[in-house]
Amino acid sequence: MTGDELVSLLAALASPHRLRILAALTDGRTYVSELARRLRMNRPLLYMHLQKLEAAGLVTGELVTAADGSSVKYVEAVPFVVTLDLDAIAAAARTVTLPGPAAEKGK
Repeated sequence: MTGDELVSLLAALASPHRLRILAALTDGRTYVSELARRLRMNRPLLYMHLQKLEAAGLVTGELVTAADGSSVKYVEAVPFVVTLDLDAIAAAARTVTLPGPAAEKGK
């Protein structure tokens, strides 16, 4: 795993909402409206968290169009295992893309 991938993964897992989403998806694939009801989360907020999880490769989504023309988005967790120790962190750190001086000035 590259440093940038590890940073993305850890950032995605660093949210209690996203942990709850992943936990809810252990039951299998479901559609977004059902997931929102189960988690008692509004859909715009859920979509924001799903985008972060999808960018980290932790969930996948599929838009399904019914015969009547309506669309439903299904999401499911991608099975993963993370082994994190000092050696893995050291190896990943060597490949992290650091922000340049221009990015630092904007902070």
